[in-house]
Amino acid sequence: MARNEQLIRQHKLLQILERFRFGRTLTELRDELVEELGLTSLHTRSVRRDLEALQAAGIDLGVHEAARGRVWKLGPRFRGSHKITASASELLAFSLGRDLLTPLAGTPFWIGIESFWNKVRDSLPSTVWSHYEKYRQVLHVLGTPSKSYEKHQGILKTVNRAILEHRIVEIDYKPLGQDKASKRRIHPYGIAFHHGSLYVIADASDAQDPENPIRHLKLDRFRKATALDDWFKPRADFHLEQHLRESIGIFSGGKLRTFRIRISAYAAPWIEEDPWHPEQKIKREADGSIVLTVRAGHDLEIIPRVLALGAEAELLAPASSRQKLKITVAKMAKQYR
Repeated sequence: MARNEQLIRQHKLLQILERFRFGRTLTELRDELVEELGLTSLHTRSVRRDLEALQAAGIDLGVHEAARGRVWKLGPRFRGSHKITASASELLAFSLGRDLLTPLAGTPFWIGIESFWNKVRDSLPSTVWSHYEKYRQVLHVLGTPSKSYEKHQGILKTVNRAILEHRIVEIDYKPLGQDKASKRRIHPYGIAFHHGSLYVIADASDAQDPENPIRHLKLDRFRKATALDDWFKPRADFHLEQHLRESIGIFSGGKLRTFRIRISAYAAPWIEEDPWHPEQKIKREADGSIVLTVRAGHDLEIIPRVLALGAEAELLAPASSRQKLKITVAKMAKQYR
């Protein structure tokens, strides 16, 4: 764990020194690291060891006398910055992705996006930008949520660091419908961006179902996050990418189940045009309808989609989910009677 922390600090040190061409003192570097990594404390001896390790690795880094004392700065042989080249079509793709990620405004992720965008813009000739702007006028991004995670910047920084260091995090979490936040301890594995919202994927030690402890905690509901001086060992049988790929939405807490939905011949083309999941299966019927088979971990990943199709869809299985949908439809019929 100590080795992992050291590598993170060394990487951040290079980023800091690249920003300050006239160098930084040990104290200034220590303060920058504490602020940017969200550390509770750090001794200048640790910073010196990290700098010496970078020198030993061949980085052109030296100590120089300055008016404010001895400063560390990068030498002329350091090649951390590279010239950026991009075509108009590459700029177009980048700008579209940037528009889709606007809900991340104010977070470290967005700061990185904007910083790189500015570097690209400053390094390219005006002719390339002219082509890009011409293409961009006919292509627009719609449907992104009008929200921002700027007020969660500190929380996100803490969680992100805890993921890298495998540290336990104590959070104040306020689910919808509850009057006040409750304290929970989580083992964070990763962060997911889904439909304009951020979710922390974590092993929740207080989960009611010990067989399914993985939870998707919406960042909007975090009120506070503190990285503890306790570490956890990640589950050997849990793979974040596979976990996120298996289900349709972002709901958590349930085992994957197989859902079967009959879609009318009229609505079938919409399902084929916009699949619910990459691994869904479709069986065609003689009357032109289809039976869609898809796996999901929660009823709420399926039932709203079935309701959206109205009378053009029928949930066939599982029986428990069909019963829930039946009750919902009956309540709706009563409401509109």
